[in-house]
Amino acid sequence: MARSGRVVFGAMDEVSFGRPAAAVVAEQAKRLGAARVFLMASHTLNTTTDEIDKIRAALGSSYAGTYDAMPPHTPRRAVVAAAEQARAARADLIVTIGGGSITDGGKAVQLCLANDVRTVDGMDTLRAVKGVVPSMRAPTIRQISVPTTIAGGEFSALSGVTNEHTKTKEGFQHPLIMPRAAILDPAITVHTPEWLWLSTGVRAIDHCVEGLCSAEAHPYGDAQALQGLALLAQALPRVKADPADLEARLDCQLGTWLSMGPLSSGVPMGASHGIGYVLGAAFGVPHGHTSCIMLPAAMH
Repeated sequence: MARSGRVVFGAMDEVSFGRPAAAVVAEQAKRLGAARVFLMASHTLNTTTDEIDKIRAALGSSYAGTYDAMPPHTPRRAVVAAAEQARAARADLIVTIGGGSITDGGKAVQLCLANDVRTVDGMDTLRAVKGVVPSMRAPTIRQISVPTTIAGGEFSALSGVTNEHTKTKEGFQHPLIMPRAAILDPAITVHTPEWLWLSTGVRAIDHCVEGLCSAEAHPYGDAQALQGLALLAQALPRVKADPADLEARLDCQLGTWLSMGPLSSGVPMGASHGIGYVLGAAFGVPHGHTSCIMLPAAMH
């Protein structure tokens, strides 16, 4: 454990848990004074359930549009397309509803809007290279997140975007791309496929374990990772046994929130994450699956 260092607190205002997403989204929009709320949503949720319709109805006249075509691994072309649609809608708040690819997409869209990036190649001016973050304008159109998986990306100021030309996952960073609020509603997650829920849960376990094992670990991150690990270890099997168990799903969400304590406070992840980024970008392997495979090997 590091005996000196600094703990960085993120730019998230609040976390709501255990309440219906639609009502909380509307409350957050009102709190932030948003009049043009743009949704970035899961295509499945938008076309096969009424969850996104509930959010539109709750927003009423402040609803401005929906983008629901974000592929896995957040390719650049989709980020640019979503940014163009948000720009045309004159969005003043972005709400992401879905998995990690949509969450990361919303973060990257914030940077594209703030820096007038309109092309795939234009994103080169925003990406971090060898850990060096370029100078850029800060986002003014911010994001709130309703996650439907439990990988935890909504709690970080990092966005992973895939460059389709190089087949690499690239990092985009700014303190203000962290969502201003996260909304943890277990009921909206019942539509998430079992394999995706459980594998992203192992991704959250990966955050706990690599945070605890890091040479740069510190007591603040360790406390959250240990409690997060305890919640995930008992809640994931309960969801496996009964997918309708909303209390177990909420425990998974709370454990995931805590799992991000190390990463969001400056503790770097390790080999399982690093190899997972490569496998995801180059071969399309879901990050939950890479953690299921790589974490035991990395620990060994």
